[in-house]
This record gives sequence, C-alpha cells and structure tokens, in this order.
Amino acid sequence: MKTEWNYTNLADAYLLRPNYSADAIDQLLKLVGLGPGASVCDVGAGVAHLTLELANRGLQVCAVEPNDAMRANGVKRTHHLPNVSWHEGIGEDTGQEAGAFSLVTFGSSFNVCNRSAALVETSRILAPTGWFACMWNHRELNDPTQAEIEAAIRARVPEYAYGTRREDQTTIIDESQLFGKVQRVEGVVYHSQTVEDCLEAWRSHATLERQAGSQFARVIEDIAEVLKRRGGATLEIPYTTRVWVAQKRA
Repeated sequence: MKTEWNYTNLADAYLLRPNYSADAIDQLLKLVGLGPGASVCDVGAGVAHLTLELANRGLQVCAVEPNDAMRANGVKRTHHLPNVSWHEGIGEDTGQEAGAFSLVTFGSSFNVCNRSAALVETSRILAPTGWFACMWNHRELNDPTQAEIEAAIRARVPEYAYGTRREDQTTIIDESQLFGKVQRVEGVVYHSQTVEDCLEAWRSHATLERQAGSQFARVIEDIAEVLKRRGGATLEIPYTTRVWVAQKRA
C-alpha cells in the first residue's frame, strides 16, 4: 500500500529511535479508562515502538502499517505477544471494521497522513465511546547538545521546519467536528544512544534530508563535529512525549 513517503530504507534505522514515555502512556490509558483486554488500533505502527508499550500493558493491539520493511521489523519485535496482530493499511484507509476499537493511536504517524481524512477513518473504526490519540517524541531543544545541533542545522538550512509534528493538533481535531474536548498529556523520556547510533539516526532523518537537499551530507558532518566536541561515547538525549487525546462524539 503506497504512501507519499517511502520509509523502506529507514526501517532498520527506526529501531534506534527512542521509546515513548512510559508515564505519558500510563496517563493516556488512565484518562481514557482502558486496561487489559481493551481493543486498540495503532495506526502507522512502524517498527512497533508504541505497539509494544500498549501490548505490554495487556491491551489487544491491531497494528496497521503500510510499509513492508517497517512492518516486518514490527512483526519480529512482537512475535512473542499473542495480543498483537499486524495488518497493511494507512491512516486514511485502515481496512478495519467499523466500530471495532476503544482507542485508535497514531505514534509519530498522524503528521504523514491527510489528517482530516485520517480523523474520519478513525471515527469510523471507533466504538461509540471510543478515543483518538496522536503523539510524538520531541527532542528537548533547550538541552545544550541539542541546541548546538539545532544551530548547526539552521546554519545551512535557515528555513528548516519540523512541519505539523511539532504543531498543536487541537485545531485540526476540532475542525473535524467528530471529537469532543481535546486534552493533553506528556511525559519525559531519556534515550541512551552511542554517538554513532545518534549519527545514524540523523542520516535517516527524512524531514531534514528533504529540506537540506544537496546540503544534507554537510549538515551530517556538522552534527558529527558537535558530537565530537562534546566528547564521550554515549549520549543521554532528553525527549518529551506529547499526546493529544479526544473522545468520539456520540
């Protein structure tokens, strides 16, 4: 199933990305009142970062992912979990039955959908009192190392922008008129990573590569210089998991 962007070459690099904050996931499930056995559709499940968090809390997870390579990695990571099933689909067309789920989640995937169409599809597959949630891990740009990396990027790509992934999602959710009051939860997570793995993650940063164009290789070199000046073989990278949550309207 085709999407606008092809993540096949990034599937292994995505294994190196941070997990979502356990505290944020717990807050989400408390807010929506779901526990073990509840049915969840994780859309754009990728290599299973969010799928694993949900499944390990006992939820029944239907993981939907369009990219074959991403999905293959997700299947490998969850093969031991009988409460996870994998399906091909996209946010705008999940291929799932109407009214089947108590919660539909988008972990770092809502921004690569047609968000309005994805909300319509989410409403379709949600039970009458079901919930929608989208989330991202945002690097904390006020961390000294991350601030220096950000400056290195903008020195070569002055207009660099993160797109909708760093926007407040409230407006687009409200405009759909399909959901009630939008609520927010968040939590901090520290991602331990070797310097080389950190650089590999930046080499797989599709948003940066698209915007940097011919400057991309030089930007990576500049980031490598930042990390070299910092010293040390490993990094503790701070992220905040930010979650937008809303209940389907009756």
